[in-house]
Formats: sequence, structure tokens, C-alpha cells
Amino acid sequence: MKCKALIVEDEVLSRQFLANMVREHCPQLELAGAASSVDEAVQMIETLSPQLVFLDIEMQTGTGFDVLQRASGHKFHVIFTTAFDHYAIRAIKFSAVDYLLKPIAYDELQEAVAKALRQMESTGDDNRLDLLLKNISRPPGDDFCISLSTSEGVDFVPLSTIIRLEAKGPYTIFFLKDGRQIMVSRNLKEYEMTLQEYGFFRIHNSNIINLKDVKRWVKTDGGYAIMSDGAMVAISPKKKEDFMTLMTKRMV
Repeated sequence: MKCKALIVEDEVLSRQFLANMVREHCPQLELAGAASSVDEAVQMIETLSPQLVFLDIEMQTGTGFDVLQRASGHKFHVIFTTAFDHYAIRAIKFSAVDYLLKPIAYDELQEAVAKALRQMESTGDDNRLDLLLKNISRPPGDDFCISLSTSEGVDFVPLSTIIRLEAKGPYTIFFLKDGRQIMVSRNLKEYEMTLQEYGFFRIHNSNIINLKDVKRWVKTDGGYAIMSDGAMVAISPKKKEDFMTLMTKRMV
């Protein structure tokens, strides 16, 4: 059976363009309809019960997040679409929900659809959209949560509870303050840009650390940081100057 999809897009040409792209390049999908406003989107979600929704972030009648707030149950997967690097992209990334930047390329569309279909096949509840709405509506100063998908399910982890990340081949291990270790099938590079704005630093090719959890740094033996969990993480010679600058700022 094909996956039933819905397009939510208020611009006529963009709506038609995406519909044509889906029909031409995504044979796994059955396009059930297209909505042009928040109200219409909510109504069509409730009546058509799509499994996948292409959801524009900014519309004249509101936002894609308004649609999610009003659409009950979140029993569907979402691929966001946007014409620019939206302020909400960061929260979307943390929640492991996919997005496409306009103009949409067919190969990126196919990749996003394939990823969504794989997620649909996984067992267990998928609370990515609930996490996204929590991140979007969080009060200033509150912790972002990040979604970590494992072979056993999905963990939603506050950033402040992460001590460090360690590369293990194509995988990444998250070391948490409660002693847990979570291994995900994404490489370290994918987390570097997302986390660096929140006090994380790639101290070595194999390690990203939470600077708030550095208890001491040692300049001898090539240099290493001692973390709150007792781990001694080597400092790359190329990263030493930047690391010391960041740590000095913390002490001021």
C-alpha cells in the first residue's frame, strides 16, 4: 500500500510545484490532497488521516506549528518546508524532524520521504512532534531537548544532562549525567554545528564536550580535559587555543 500524503502550502505555485514533484519522484506516496491555510490543513488532517504531511512553516493564516497544536493525536509524520533558514530550524533539528529548504531538489525530497517511511516502519510511539512543540514553546532560559534515536526507541534528552559525545566509527555515544550511555547511528559531525551554540565544543576528532562539565584541564602530556564523569578527554593540538580561549571566558 502507498503512504497517504498531504501538502500544506499557501502559495499556489509552490503547492503545485511540490505536488508535481511528489507525483513524479515519490511513487511510494499517494497524494490525498493539498491545503492552503491552517484551518483547511487541520480539517483535512482530521478527515483524510494522512500518514505524511508536507508542512509549510510560514503561512499567511499562521504557522505550521499552529497546525500541529490543533491537529489531534499527531498520528502522522511531518516534513517541514520553508523558503529560508527559519528561526525554528534549530528546534526542528533537535527534535529529529525533517525539513526541506525551497526551492526543493528532487533528490532531497526523495531522501526525506525515504527517511520518513523508515521511521513509520519502526515500532513504538514516536513523540518527535510533541518534543518539537515543547522546544518551540519553551520559556527563555529553559533547556532544549534533543531527540536521540536508537535501535530500541527514541530518547528525549535535555542538553544540560549531556556531559560529552564520543565517536565510535559511524556511531556517536552520548554520555549523560545519570550514568547512561546512548549510542545513535549518526556521526559526530552531524551534532557539532547543532550543539556548538549551546556550550559544546569539539575538542578532538573523536569528542565533543559540554564546557560546563569540564572540572579541570591539564596542560601537560599533550593536554586533556577532565570531565564531571571522571573521563580524561585529549585536546587536539589544533583545538587547544580555541579551547583555552573558551575556558578563560568561562572563568571571567
